[in-house]
Amino acid sequence: MQKPNSNKSFLVTTVSSLSVLLLFKLLFSVLNKNITEANEISFLFIQWICYALTLVFLSVYLLNYLLNIWLSWKKYAVIRFILQLFVGTILSLGSINIAYNFIKSQFTQAPADINQVILLNIYGGAIILPIFASFFGYKFLRAWKKSEIESERLAKENTRSQLLSLRNHLDPHFLFNNLNILSSLMDKDIELSKSYLNKFAEVYRVILKTEYSDLTTLEEELSLIDSYIYLLKIRFKDAIYFDFEISSSAKEMALPPLSIQMLVENAIKHNIATKEKPIYIKIKSLEDNTLIVENNLQKKKYLPQERKATGIINIQRRYEFFTNKKITVLENEDVFSITLPLIEIDYN
Repeated sequence: MQKPNSNKSFLVTTVSSLSVLLLFKLLFSVLNKNITEANEISFLFIQWICYALTLVFLSVYLLNYLLNIWLSWKKYAVIRFILQLFVGTILSLGSINIAYNFIKSQFTQAPADINQVILLNIYGGAIILPIFASFFGYKFLRAWKKSEIESERLAKENTRSQLLSLRNHLDPHFLFNNLNILSSLMDKDIELSKSYLNKFAEVYRVILKTEYSDLTTLEEELSLIDSYIYLLKIRFKDAIYFDFEISSSAKEMALPPLSIQMLVENAIKHNIATKEKPIYIKIKSLEDNTLIVENNLQKKKYLPQERKATGIINIQRRYEFFTNKKITVLENEDVFSITLPLIEIDYN
């Protein structure tokens, strides 16, 4: 639907163009009486130029107005370019021929010369087609570029929305688990529960700090894990052990925030952890820019099957926004391991 301002502009332009044509008619009729035979050809050529340019402008403007209603550059850029180019060229050549025939009939009373008409269309087409191709090609490229920018903006907004949705799924889950732990500690040891609460506040502060971060460095993630291990040690004491083998170069690479924390939490949730049967969790970086998080298997029997892959699926979905590499899950009778790709950070 055209806007009121567009309709008003169309009316003004059309009336103005027709008024110009009428003005040319009156002006040339008056001047024609004083034109000598020596200047007649030049005078007729000037008339033809004036009429032709006005008619070409009007026809192309009308075409553009109608196509804006039916075929916008934004939605139909290719079809619009083709129609605008070829229909515009045909209308322009038609305008040139109308101007030629009008001058012939009004001022020379001579019939149209077929050879002149052919030459007129050949030269007219040779001039008009490149001009239109350049102009409408520019319009096409601008519309295409604008569409690309808009698509990219929408894609980024969609990505951001999905990432935030996944992050919002993480934080309440982490909060709920640790508040349950704190509640159980308060019944046993008030001083220990205070210490746990202080450390938990510190950990959660780090989590909130990365709330709008798509990626975090492995070094930052390991710093969070160190604090998280403190919480786990308060709860499990000698029922859980950690081993780290991380290269300095790996620490500079990135991964989605809380990935390791979720895997550690999953290991604890899915396995028995007692002093007699402790969990051993190993976190190791490899030379192929991957990180392995593995633990010994001593599965809990009662854990619902549908809950087992939730954390891994969440991590994989977040990885999909940044790399085509997949996380790898391996399981045998004794060990469960997950390999996470480490992502290089582009600082440019």
